[in-house]
Amino acid sequence: MPETALVVGVGQGLSASLARLFAGEGMRVHLATRSVEKLGALAAETGAVAHRCDAAQPDEVERLFAALGAAPDVVVYNASFRTRGPVIELDPEQVRKSIEISAFGGFVVAQAAARAMLPRGSGSILFTGASASVKGYAQSAPFAMGKFALRGLAQSLARELAPKGIHVAHFVIDGGIGKTDDPRTSARGPDGLLDPDAIARTYLHVHRQHRSAWTWEVELRPWVENF
Repeated sequence: MPETALVVGVGQGLSASLARLFAGEGMRVHLATRSVEKLGALAAETGAVAHRCDAAQPDEVERLFAALGAAPDVVVYNASFRTRGPVIELDPEQVRKSIEISAFGGFVVAQAAARAMLPRGSGSILFTGASASVKGYAQSAPFAMGKFALRGLAQSLARELAPKGIHVAHFVIDGGIGKTDDPRTSARGPDGLLDPDAIARTYLHVHRQHRSAWTWEVELRPWVENF
């Protein structure tokens, strides 16, 4: 039986690269986002099934996993929301939304994934982090709050679920993501941004790791990035 992959939080960058790579590996791909209309071309290209889902809503996530029909082999949580500004000017509701999407949604999806995977005793739950997972930047407190929380969730789940056969890993994406035609390459050079296809291959590698040598966290950055 082919493996099943679920990517939650889908746009035209990393998640699209993951969909193409997983499909190329012969996996049955499911894509979940709040706006499925934007997924038409990617779903047609990869043969993926698109699902409308707000990951911060437990009832919607429950319906999403029920629609899969079977426990997925790999689940990637790639959703986030960012609001910027001086702390004294931030809209509390936008801050709440940032934390709900970046962190609480990750918990809801991971909980559903664990419930599906544990009876089988195998599977991978992968979380997309950022520079903000390990360092808070000025005027970016809500994003740091969400990403710090997501990293803590991943670390806790890795310790709880690894002994039960579930591989949990967190990816610190430290740098801008772009392609060679990205306008930022004129300033940073052709490989000064993280290539989403290269990131996707790292996700697949971690999913394929032998359980005797599992990784719980990977940091990825361009060779020119300061850290």
